Amino acid sequence: MILPFVGLMPQDAYYFLYGQNLSLSYFDHPGMIGYLLRLFSEIFGKSVFVIKLTDFTITTCTILAFYKLASYFLSEKKLERALILITTTLFVSILSFNSTPDVPLLLFWTLSLICSYKAIFEDKKWFWIFAGIAMGLAFNSKYTALLLQFGLIAFLIFSNKYRKLLGSPWLWFSILISILVMFPVFLWNYQHDFASFTFQSSERTSSISEFKISPTNFFGAIAHQLLLLLPVLFLVIITFTFKYIKKAVLKFKIPQAKTLFLLAFFIPTFVGFLSITSIYWVKLNWMMPSYITGIILAGMFISQKLVKTQIIFSIVFHLLVLVQIIFYVVPIKSDDTWIGWKELGIETENIQEKYPNTFIFSDDYYKTSACLNFFMNQKVYAQNIIGLPALHFDYLGDDLSILNSKNGIFIDSDKGFKNHKKKGDFHPELKKYFEKVTEIEPIIILIKGKEVRKFWVFYCENYNSSPF
Repeated sequence: MILPFVGLMPQDAYYFLYGQNLSLSYFDHPGMIGYLLRLFSEIFGKSVFVIKLTDFTITTCTILAFYKLASYFLSEKKLERALILITTTLFVSILSFNSTPDVPLLLFWTLSLICSYKAIFEDKKWFWIFAGIAMGLAFNSKYTALLLQFGLIAFLIFSNKYRKLLGSPWLWFSILISILVMFPVFLWNYQHDFASFTFQSSERTSSISEFKISPTNFFGAIAHQLLLLLPVLFLVIITFTFKYIKKAVLKFKIPQAKTLFLLAFFIPTFVGFLSITSIYWVKLNWMMPSYITGIILAGMFISQKLVKTQIIFSIVFHLLVLVQIIFYVVPIKSDDTWIGWKELGIETENIQEKYPNTFIFSDDYYKTSACLNFFMNQKVYAQNIIGLPALHFDYLGDDLSILNSKNGIFIDSDKGFKNHKKKGDFHPELKKYFEKVTEIEPIIILIKGKEVRKFWVFYCENYNSSPF
């Protein structure tokens, strides 16, 4: 219902850029979402709709895989409830129209659990191989997938019945296969001084080690999860999590094997990230993989009455989202929006007609640059033009020296957009790389006659890629 109305998001454009610049891996994440976007665009052509179709198709496959996985643990009636629970959440809706590494991660995460179940509980040894492949592909989607191997080994350690599988060559063969499938990501990191692993770990480890308590981070994370799952499902999950932890800690009671299997792929991710929310800003999507088995567990406990309440919440929240997307009722003071990117591309091309033979660049890590790259028939640069780190733009292999002596147009988003005034000053790094910088009239984006976004524009003359 929402899909036809959603415009291009910066994340869509950035990961589409991945796919247009094929590589073994990428600076911020592995490349699976980029590969899928490239595949769909090769088949169906380049368009915003095809990007959304990619997300929708992969997420639909995830729901089907979830249904299959849940059928191993739930009766027909409870299976129906679990399916309703997952399809009423906002996090599934978001994944169905917004390109992120979580889109393929959840699919391969779920397939990993299906294959692991078959290998363990049905003793189908060939499924160890399939599990290894799926775990590797999950890692090639997002690094969070390392928790799959952790959860698998943790389950076997705590399971009296299946602990003997720790000595099975099939288990370790499966893990070896997963590592072989992951190899391209490790190779890319090796070739680039482990840039991605360092980026994803060093800053976060440093922040956590400082151990500064922040109630804002904690309540912010809780609010995000309440929104993604909706209150009924979130509270059910919190309730059974507390119940199982209490039994394990106070009574040393381990659940039966199938329930333990679900918990092994839920507790480390959910409780692990939840436990650091007071000292570190946990992003809203980090806990998503835990909800695959978490919702199956919720299906064991939730009543039909609560399921109906969840449906009501879902209808209300989805209608609010639909109204916002179609009518843009509440202005979004952020570049994380689907509004105005295509129009910005058109306006930027109009400016280039007045200032010919110029190149375009921006400075917000990836958002404006990625969106303009999608909509304009030319290369658009990021803040690496002025010597600043620019995520994967730094690894595209651009020779910036070919731009020497050329003029550029710098686009700077005014997130607070209150008036039509010029900015009055400019990025301090610009004067180091350009001989002269002149602010020109800002771009005002109108949607259906309504002013929705503003971009400051600077004409920069005589670029020097090596000013020092």
